[in-house]
Formats: sequence, C-alpha cells, structure tokens
Amino acid sequence: MSQLASDAINGAAGQQLGSNGTQTDPGGFKLKFCTVCASNNNRSMESHLRLAAANYPVISFGTGSLVRLPGPSITQPNVYQFNKTSYDSMYKELEAKDPRLYRANGILNMLDRNRNVKWGPERWQDWRVGVPRLEHGSDRGSEGVEGGIVDVVITCEERCWDAVIDDLLSRGSPLNRPVHVINVDIKDNHEEALIGGRGILDLADSLNKAAAEERGLNPSGFDSGNAASRAAFDERVPEIIAEWQERWPNLPAIWTLAWF
Repeated sequence: MSQLASDAINGAAGQQLGSNGTQTDPGGFKLKFCTVCASNNNRSMESHLRLAAANYPVISFGTGSLVRLPGPSITQPNVYQFNKTSYDSMYKELEAKDPRLYRANGILNMLDRNRNVKWGPERWQDWRVGVPRLEHGSDRGSEGVEGGIVDVVITCEERCWDAVIDDLLSRGSPLNRPVHVINVDIKDNHEEALIGGRGILDLADSLNKAAAEERGLNPSGFDSGNAASRAAFDERVPEIIAEWQERWPNLPAIWTLAWF
C-alpha cells in the first residue's frame, strides 16, 4: 500500500501527531464543517469528533423529528427530543434500564463518546444559521463556528441530504452565501461510522487544501462568503470529490452547491 493510501485510510492526511499521540494544529486556514445524520448520535458524531480532533471548526445536527436509539426490540426504540435531552441523561437512563444490553450493543460507549463532544443532539431544522452559538463554547470543535456559519455540510445518508437541501430551499437564501452540501453514504452501525469518519476527514483535508490555495487570491472576500471570490474553489469541488471517491469506493458520495 502506498503511503498516500495508508494516510487516507487512517485519516492522517496533512495531520501531525504530538508526543502524546494526539493531533497538533499546524495552523493556517480551516474550512468550517457541519456533519449531519438522522439522530445526531452515531455517524454525525463520529465525524464531528474526527474533524474536531484534526482542529477543524465543526458543528453537527440530526434531521429526524425525534432522536431514536435502539431498544430491546425493533418495535421498542428509545425516543428522545432534540435540543432538550443531553447525551449524559440518555446514558444514565439506559445504564439504569439494562446495562448489559446497552453495553453489548455499543449504545453506552457511543453516548459516552458523545457526552465528551457536546451537550446533546441538535436538530438541523431548528438551526438558526448566522446566529452566534454562544452557548456552545464548550463543544469540541466550537472554535471558529461561533458565528453560526459553515462552508461545507456533510450528511451521512441520502434522506438526510434531501432534508438539508429541502430545508435550505425553504429558507430562501437570506444570507446569499454559498455552502457545499455533500452526502457520504454510511451505514448506521458503529463499525461503518468509524470507517466513514476516517473517510470524511480525508475529504475535509482535500477540500481544505484546495480552499486554502484559492483563498490566497482574495482572503477577505473568501472569508466573507462572497460568491465571486469563492468561484474558483467551488468549481474544483466536484473534481476533488471524484478523486476522493477513488480512494473510498465503498462510501458513495453526491454533491450540490446550495445557499444559506
């Protein structure tokens, strides 16, 4: 295996490791990301953590009407409300209900990871784009997205991609700011979420490298979201995704340019 392929599979492209094995921030320009799945628990949170650990500004959401986690049977899911239920309270409730079951199916491990990333699951449709996220200062990856704006939205399932696009269209583009919406199709289980998280980090690295190159021509215009200043980067995104897809053939991707 080539070094490039090895780096991509391990999600290490362009990243440096500190003496304790954690990634150090090389500095420089960083695109702002948002990850999205149905319940903001498994796939979007694994990707949120990966991107935050690589020093990318990142937020995450779910598109479902309610947060649904596996229960004792397929007809008995555990159901929670977005924006009102913390990962910690979910963890404690399920640990009290049946610790053996929820440890065996990985739910407790997932919630333990999540509660160390941010407070609780957020719903995409409730996100007020462009409104400062002052109450999220302790979230992993919050530095850089305090203003409530991102450059790239990455969904983890096509129905979530559809929901995001439909919602953006219904909002009517009040900010007139371009945003790339990419779907990376990831099966909703813990093992595939880990693989998908590595793939999304590799994609983020490739997008960020190109954005940094194009931003150099007009940094202030690029940072303000000016469409003309971002046009050269926007035009490169389909080719970047195509090259990434060759490295990650088991993570089917689709893309569109949308507007905030």
